[in-house]
Amino acid sequence: MTSLPLTQPQRSALVDTSLALLLQPEAQQLVDVVSAGDPGRRRLALRALLAMRPAIPLPAELNVSLERLLAAEAAERETVDALSLPRPEVDPRLSLWRGDITTIRADAIVNAANSTLLGCFQPLHACIDNAIHSAAGLALRAECAARMEQQGHPEKTGSAKITRGYNLPARYVLHTVGPIVRGTLTERDKELLASCYRSCLSCAVQHDLKSIAFCCISTGEFHFPNKEAAEIAVHEVRAFLAQNKTMERVVFNVFKDEDKEIYERLLS
Repeated sequence: MTSLPLTQPQRSALVDTSLALLLQPEAQQLVDVVSAGDPGRRRLALRALLAMRPAIPLPAELNVSLERLLAAEAAERETVDALSLPRPEVDPRLSLWRGDITTIRADAIVNAANSTLLGCFQPLHACIDNAIHSAAGLALRAECAARMEQQGHPEKTGSAKITRGYNLPARYVLHTVGPIVRGTLTERDKELLASCYRSCLSCAVQHDLKSIAFCCISTGEFHFPNKEAAEIAVHEVRAFLAQNKTMERVVFNVFKDEDKEIYERLLS
């Protein structure tokens, strides 16, 4: 989506307009106190309120205000092209990149979702689900809600669904529900995680996607051990690429030093 740049006063006005449309007067006063007039903190307050909002239609004025703000932020966001990332000599279709997955320009990025597929409702929670939905905008939650209502039951662990990327630089989002590890890691946990990677790659092929960026599925809030998760990810992706010649790039996106070191060893 393209958008004209916004001045800081224009950006602040859009944030204030959106907050006013979202809040009752008494709640607006609370946001004013918390933000202390700082436009940046008011933008965080808006993000928090949007994360908590259920998947119901937005008032037209609020939708216009939010879409203008998100489109301007998307246009200004520094992005990285998946196809331009460094590649190991052993497999030139693989890349390892540490950074914010919401800034990757690829055909699709992978979201580590929960079984509702509606995103994270905890305000400012530091999970990838929250980050992706916040950057994409509420239209992503609305599409997920429509898909889940049609499906009629929670998403199964190890499966994948595709949605548009909206205000993300990626064209699509592949949502997959990883296994939750409770105590000792089991063979069932490993198979379910492997299924997440296979399902995402299969879905990508079905939609003729050529580049995909994976997050570290299940390693955060779902407590899958980092080393074992990375081993499964690399094994499944390499097995897929050995059989599929149309995929041009698979990116392993990491955020922590620990994960970067693990993947560097596995890809060397």
